[in-house]
Amino acid sequence: MNKYEVAVVVSARIEEEERVNTVEKVKNYITRFGGTVTNVEECGKKRLAYEIQKMKEGFYYFIQFDADSECPAKMEANLRIMDNVIRYLVVKQEV
Repeated sequence: MNKYEVAVVVSARIEEEERVNTVEKVKNYITRFGGTVTNVEECGKKRLAYEIQKMKEGFYYFIQFDADSECPAKMEANLRIMDNVIRYLVVKQEV
């Protein structure tokens, strides 16, 4: 098992309940593909470095998880098509 972290930027235009559901979906993708969520850090609403889809702000979440090497690619395929996710990045953490 490798240690990974996914950074997810969620749209600021949606309601809080829908935002929580989006983060839960991401966590469900991790567990569906054989990973284990170890930590979820919500950094709140922050200004984006540049405008994306006419949005200047987004909610940042950092989710750390343990998984095998196939999980991140499968998860990215699903994150790519989620409507409320503006940007995402999965990185492998150094041990």
